[in-house]
Amino acid sequence: MTVKDAREEWRVTGTAMPFRGNKTGVRTDQVVMPDGAVVSRDYQVHPGSVAILALDEDGRVVVLRQYRHPVRQKLWEIPAGLLDVEGENPLHAAQRELYEEAHVKAEDWRVLADIYTSPGGSDEAVRVFLARDLGEAEGERFEVSEEEADMELARVPLGELARGVLAGELHNSCLSVGVLALTAALAGDGLDALRPADAPWPARPFTP
Repeated sequence: MTVKDAREEWRVTGTAMPFRGNKTGVRTDQVVMPDGAVVSRDYQVHPGSVAILALDEDGRVVVLRQYRHPVRQKLWEIPAGLLDVEGENPLHAAQRELYEEAHVKAEDWRVLADIYTSPGGSDEAVRVFLARDLGEAEGERFEVSEEEADMELARVPLGELARGVLAGELHNSCLSVGVLALTAALAGDGLDALRPADAPWPARPFTP
């Protein structure tokens, strides 16, 4: 048996969009089940996101602390952002987000993981990058607003973040996946075995 996710699409007999927001919406599909029954499935329609685990030469990860209203918590996270333009190259989006949120640039980029954040209720797909050979970005700092105006930045050792994830002290999905994936890569075949930054991403096809 090959343990690998596979593309499959069950028949949809009807669809509606009862809510449309600024970036996301909610869709209701009428889906035919294997026994022939038709059931309603509601889910968030999402453009997709990128996240960046930026690792410096001292083995520290660039993290930020930001208020997240739905969970009423300030979470430690890694830089991340939406794919605002359909078909946008995810690497370009990741470079932009790292600049805007951390004012950092990186010379070496790899793919750590491709994930669905909550596939039972959303089609959001996230590509988590590893960024290395860090340097301070040129130009003025991006002007922040709203929740980002209260954002804190820090650099934390990878091992400390991994301990926090396993202890139930850190909860952001991209941070958790990125930290544990990097820890596994370092303990396994090494970072040179990671996929290149322009690796295909079937969940969100893009222009090279």
